[in-house]
Amino acid sequence: MKLLVMSDTHGDAEVINRVRKAHENVDAIIHCGDSELPFDHPYLEGVKKVRGNCDRDTRFPEEELFEWNDVKVFIAHGHLLNVKATTMNLLYRTKELEANAAFFGHSHVLGAELVDNILFVNPGSLLKPRGIAEKSYVIVEFQDEKWTVKAFNDEGVELFSKQFELTK
Repeated sequence: MKLLVMSDTHGDAEVINRVRKAHENVDAIIHCGDSELPFDHPYLEGVKKVRGNCDRDTRFPEEELFEWNDVKVFIAHGHLLNVKATTMNLLYRTKELEANAAFFGHSHVLGAELVDNILFVNPGSLLKPRGIAEKSYVIVEFQDEKWTVKAFNDEGVELFSKQFELTK
């Protein structure tokens, strides 16, 4: 499974298009909210997407849960789970849904970690990053009980690569 994950593009449709074109060989594309585009915008076609606090279009779901090859993926923007203050609510919601991974935005802070064998990833922001200077997105792969998270800047230059092995 290979996923392209982005968030917090805040009206910049062209960066979504550019990143999508750079990674056409993914199994799914995820936008964690605050695209500030209409739900049916052409650059969001086929994208698993959720509503952020800045999205006006009410057709976006507040959360999304999908399964790919027996791996459950949870998506939320994070504002309704108060992720800027704590990720505990996100952890509890992810466990409640029995998801294997959670992708979220809102804080604009790039990061990835494995907690209780659940992968948590915030791809940062492709418009207004916080904590680092680079605008960012991630490619996440799951294979052989191992997650690989690669972060890239908006020009496609790799920022980091991390691997997380599941424990038995």
